[in-house]
Amino acid sequence: MKTPDAPFATGACPCDAVRFAMVSAPYVVHACHCRDCQRLTGSAFAINAVIETDRLALLAGTVLPVSHPTPSGRGQTILRCNECQGAVWSHYGSMDEKAAFVRTGTLDSPALCAPHVHIYTRTRLPWITLPTGIPAFEAFYGGRDIPLIYGAEGAARLAALRARIV
Repeated sequence: MKTPDAPFATGACPCDAVRFAMVSAPYVVHACHCRDCQRLTGSAFAINAVIETDRLALLAGTVLPVSHPTPSGRGQTILRCNECQGAVWSHYGSMDEKAAFVRTGTLDSPALCAPHVHIYTRTRLPWITLPTGIPAFEAFYGGRDIPLIYGAEGAARLAALRARIV
Protein backbone atom coordinates (compact mmCIF):
# COMPACT_ATOMS: atom_id res chain seq x y z
CA MET A 1 0.00 0.00 0.00
CA LYS A 2 1.19 3.53 -0.71
CA THR A 3 1.93 5.92 2.14
CA PRO A 4 0.92 9.57 2.60
CA ASP A 5 4.40 10.35 1.21
CA ALA A 6 3.51 8.58 -2.07
CA PRO A 7 -0.30 8.59 -2.13
CA PHE A 8 -2.67 7.52 -4.86
CA ALA A 9 -4.22 11.02 -4.83
CA THR A 10 -4.21 14.26 -2.87
CA GLY A 11 -6.88 16.88 -2.49
CA ALA A 12 -8.06 19.97 -0.69
CA CYS A 13 -11.05 22.05 0.26
CA PRO A 14 -11.79 25.22 -1.79
CA CYS A 15 -9.64 27.46 0.44
CA ASP A 16 -6.79 24.90 0.65
CA ALA A 17 -6.80 24.93 4.49
CA VAL A 18 -7.73 21.23 4.53
CA ARG A 19 -5.32 18.97 2.65
CA PHE A 20 -5.70 15.21 2.52
CA ALA A 21 -4.30 12.14 0.80
CA MET A 22 -5.93 8.95 -0.42
CA VAL A 23 -3.24 6.42 0.47
CA SER A 24 -4.60 3.91 -2.06
CA ALA A 25 -7.08 3.87 -4.91
CA PRO A 26 -10.75 3.83 -3.88
CA TYR A 27 -12.51 0.48 -3.96
CA VAL A 28 -15.39 1.97 -5.96
CA VAL A 29 -16.40 5.32 -7.47
CA HIS A 30 -20.11 6.24 -7.57
CA ALA A 31 -21.77 8.82 -9.78
CA CYS A 32 -24.93 9.49 -7.79
CA HIS A 33 -27.87 11.14 -9.53
CA CYS A 34 -30.20 11.26 -6.50
CA ARG A 35 -32.02 14.50 -5.71
CA ASP A 36 -30.20 14.80 -2.38
CA CYS A 37 -26.79 14.80 -4.12
CA GLN A 38 -28.09 17.24 -6.72
CA ARG A 39 -29.20 19.63 -3.99
CA LEU A 40 -26.06 19.23 -1.85
CA THR A 41 -23.69 19.80 -4.78
CA GLY A 42 -25.77 22.28 -6.74
CA SER A 43 -25.04 20.13 -9.77
CA ALA A 44 -26.50 17.30 -11.85
CA PHE A 45 -24.85 14.54 -9.80
CA ALA A 46 -22.11 13.84 -7.26
CA ILE A 47 -19.05 11.70 -7.85
CA ASN A 48 -17.73 10.02 -4.72
CA ALA A 49 -14.59 7.89 -4.46
CA VAL A 50 -15.26 5.37 -1.70
CA ILE A 51 -12.25 4.36 0.40
CA GLU A 52 -11.58 2.88 3.80
CA THR A 53 -11.28 5.79 6.25
CA ASP A 54 -7.99 4.41 7.54
CA ARG A 55 -6.63 4.84 4.00
CA LEU A 56 -7.49 8.55 4.05
CA ALA A 57 -4.92 10.82 5.69
CA LEU A 58 -5.69 14.35 6.87
CA LEU A 59 -2.50 16.27 6.07
CA ALA A 60 -3.49 19.79 7.13
CA GLY A 61 -6.42 21.68 8.61
CA THR A 62 -9.44 20.67 10.60
CA VAL A 63 -12.62 19.05 9.36
CA LEU A 64 -15.96 19.76 10.96
CA PRO A 65 -18.54 16.94 10.99
CA VAL A 66 -22.02 18.10 10.00
CA SER A 67 -24.98 15.69 10.27
CA HIS A 68 -27.36 15.66 7.33
CA PRO A 69 -30.57 13.64 7.01
CA THR A 70 -30.99 11.40 3.97
CA PRO A 71 -34.10 9.92 2.34
CA SER A 72 -33.06 6.46 3.63
CA GLY A 73 -33.28 7.70 7.20
CA ARG A 74 -29.73 6.54 7.94
CA GLY A 75 -28.25 9.99 7.44
CA GLN A 76 -24.77 11.06 6.53
CA THR A 77 -22.03 13.01 8.21
CA ILE A 78 -20.43 15.53 5.87
CA LEU A 79 -16.87 16.48 6.76
CA ARG A 80 -16.35 20.15 5.92
CA CYS A 81 -13.38 22.47 6.14
CA ASN A 82 -13.55 24.37 9.40
CA GLU A 83 -12.50 27.56 7.54
CA CYS A 84 -14.48 27.69 4.25
CA GLN A 85 -17.10 25.00 5.01
CA GLY A 86 -16.30 23.19 1.75
CA ALA A 87 -17.36 19.53 1.80
CA VAL A 88 -14.45 17.13 1.34
CA TRP A 89 -15.90 13.71 2.24
CA SER A 90 -18.84 12.01 3.94
CA HIS A 91 -19.65 8.97 6.03
CA TYR A 92 -22.93 7.24 5.14
CA GLY A 93 -25.40 4.89 6.78
CA SER A 94 -24.39 1.34 7.53
CA MET A 95 -20.68 1.86 6.78
CA ASP A 96 -20.63 4.77 9.22
CA GLU A 97 -17.07 6.00 9.80
CA LYS A 98 -15.42 2.88 8.35
CA ALA A 99 -15.66 4.27 4.80
CA ALA A 100 -15.17 7.77 3.45
CA PHE A 101 -16.99 9.01 0.35
CA VAL A 102 -14.46 11.51 -1.00
CA ARG A 103 -15.81 14.24 -3.29
CA THR A 104 -13.74 13.67 -6.43
CA GLY A 105 -13.98 17.36 -7.34
CA THR A 106 -11.79 18.10 -4.31
CA LEU A 107 -8.94 15.97 -5.69
CA ASP A 108 -5.93 17.70 -7.22
CA SER A 109 -6.36 15.28 -10.15
CA PRO A 110 -10.08 14.38 -10.31
CA ALA A 111 -9.56 12.37 -13.51
CA LEU A 112 -7.93 9.64 -11.39
CA CYS A 113 -11.39 8.60 -10.18
CA ALA A 114 -13.72 7.93 -13.09
CA PRO A 115 -17.07 6.42 -12.04
CA HIS A 116 -17.39 2.64 -11.88
CA VAL A 117 -21.18 2.89 -11.61
CA HIS A 118 -24.06 5.37 -11.96
CA ILE A 119 -26.70 5.12 -9.23
CA TYR A 120 -30.17 6.60 -8.67
CA THR A 121 -30.54 7.23 -12.38
CA ARG A 122 -34.33 7.37 -11.98
CA THR A 123 -33.80 11.02 -10.93
CA ARG A 124 -31.08 11.66 -13.50
CA LEU A 125 -31.59 14.96 -15.26
CA PRO A 126 -32.93 14.27 -18.75
CA TRP A 127 -30.08 16.07 -20.52
CA ILE A 128 -27.43 13.82 -18.91
CA THR A 129 -26.38 10.99 -21.21
CA LEU A 130 -25.01 7.98 -19.39
CA PRO A 131 -21.87 6.43 -20.86
CA THR A 132 -22.06 2.99 -22.43
CA GLY A 133 -20.12 0.24 -20.74
CA ILE A 134 -20.58 1.65 -17.20
CA PRO A 135 -23.23 -0.11 -15.07
CA ALA A 136 -26.23 2.09 -14.20
CA PHE A 137 -29.03 1.47 -11.73
CA GLU A 138 -32.35 3.25 -11.17
CA ALA A 139 -31.71 3.08 -7.41
CA PHE A 140 -28.82 1.44 -5.56
CA TYR A 141 -27.39 -1.87 -6.77
CA GLY A 142 -27.69 -5.21 -5.02
CA GLY A 143 -25.05 -7.43 -3.44
CA ARG A 144 -24.86 -9.72 -6.45
CA ASP A 145 -23.73 -6.73 -8.55
CA ILE A 146 -20.75 -5.90 -6.31
CA PRO A 147 -18.17 -8.21 -7.97
CA LEU A 148 -19.13 -6.87 -11.41
CA ILE A 149 -18.85 -3.23 -10.31
CA TYR A 150 -15.98 -3.41 -7.80
CA GLY A 151 -13.86 -6.19 -9.31
CA ALA A 152 -12.36 -8.93 -7.15
CA GLU A 153 -10.04 -6.66 -5.15
CA GLY A 154 -12.71 -4.02 -4.50
CA ALA A 155 -15.26 -6.65 -3.46
CA ALA A 156 -12.70 -8.18 -1.06
CA ARG A 157 -11.93 -4.75 0.42
CA LEU A 158 -15.64 -4.09 0.97
CA ALA A 159 -16.12 -7.51 2.59
CA ALA A 160 -13.18 -6.85 4.93
CA LEU A 161 -14.58 -3.44 5.79
CA ARG A 162 -18.03 -4.88 6.54
CA ALA A 163 -16.43 -7.45 8.84
CA ARG A 164 -14.74 -4.79 10.96
CA ILE A 165 -16.32 -3.90 14.27
CA VAL A 166 -16.22 -0.21 15.07
